[in-house]
Amino acid sequence: MGVITDIIRINSDDTLSFGDYTLPTKTKKENFEVSGNFYKAKSFKEVTKLKKDNVLVYESLPGTAVHHFKVESEKVKFMLEGYAPTQITLELEPQTTYELKIDKKVISEVQTTATGKVNFSVVATPEEQLIELNRLS
Repeated sequence: MGVITDIIRINSDDTLSFGDYTLPTKTKKENFEVSGNFYKAKSFKEVTKLKKDNVLVYESLPGTAVHHFKVESEKVKFMLEGYAPTQITLELEPQTTYELKIDKKVISEVQTTATGKVNFSVVATPEEQLIELNRLS
C-alpha cells in the first residue's frame, strides 16, 4: 500500500491510515476530526505516533506506516509496514490479556499494564503484515 503521504487519512471502510517511515524529519497533522474525536499524527523514520483526544493510541519505534487501523471493544486490527525491528505500544483496556497474531499466526499472549499500555515487537518490512490483538480477559 505504501506510506501515507498526508500523514493521516480516513478510509472508505471508516478505518484510519497514518504514518510515513520514509520521512527524514518530523511531520505532524493535528486536529484531524473523526466522529467528534480529534486525532494528532506524527511520523518520520524514527517514530510514528497517533493520539486521540490527547491520549496515546499507537506508537512505534522506529517509524511505520499503519493501514486500516481499527480499535473495537474486543480487538485491534491493522496492517503494518516498516523497515526494521519495531517496538509498538498501544493503549487499550487496563489489566487485560490479548492474543497477539501476526499474519493470522498466534505469536503470544500480551498483558496490558494498570494504565492500559501494551508493548510488543515485530520485524516490520515494506511488505504489509496483518497485526491483530484479540481480547481474552
